[in-house]
Amino acid sequence: MSHNEAQHERQHHVDMVKGDVAATVLVPSDPERVEVFAGLMDKADKIARKREYLTYTGEKDGVAISCTSSGIGPSPTAIGTEELIRLGAQNLIRLGTCVTLDPSIKPGEMIIPLGAMRDERATQEFISVDYPAIANFMVVRALIDACEKLKITYHLGIIRTHDAFYAVSPFDQQAFKATAQKWMDLDVIAMDNETATLLVISSMQGVHAGAVLLAGFPVPDNDDAEFLKHEKNLVMVGIEAAKNLAKMSLE
Repeated sequence: MSHNEAQHERQHHVDMVKGDVAATVLVPSDPERVEVFAGLMDKADKIARKREYLTYTGEKDGVAISCTSSGIGPSPTAIGTEELIRLGAQNLIRLGTCVTLDPSIKPGEMIIPLGAMRDERATQEFISVDYPAIANFMVVRALIDACEKLKITYHLGIIRTHDAFYAVSPFDQQAFKATAQKWMDLDVIAMDNETATLLVISSMQGVHAGAVLLAGFPVPDNDDAEFLKHEKNLVMVGIEAAKNLAKMSLE
């Protein structure tokens, strides 16, 4: 392939070409979480950094895995998901944080969404809200097995993805509880800003997608030792799930 042809195929936002990412790509919002991923791999190479999109591709126990940050919110997540699929990603796993609605879920535990309410508008540019945001069952299985191997408590359920983080601020507890109560009454266990977007765009294009969310940290403090410990667990779950998908031949 000529230089001009390679540049033509280069995805504008993630700044990569085919061959730069593995079959399974972990997708955290925060670029710093990609650095955590790199530190946990047997080897990892920095592939690209542009805007909010940082990518490392590496190997763990003989399995190739990539990690690309998506930025915060539905729009950059939609862009990153679309471009990763164009690059050949077959499995996408969001590694995120969330606002927990179920009081029985403790900070540091994991939430594996089975599906998400589409209360964000980015994916409506692609398809109507009649199309569901559902996690691929093989990815869910891989994440469950990963949590069980690592002895990390997890919860399954429906979450709500929405656009505006501060519209229902977790810092204003009275307003938050009043607005969130209707979702709690329907057994929606958490809220985030990215999961539904990744699930819809992936499933529309035949790509396997899922998510695992760290409970209890809507605004992570990257200097907090407790958060950093749980964040490492989150990334380890993603890496183990990627290895599980390779065993399932989902590559």
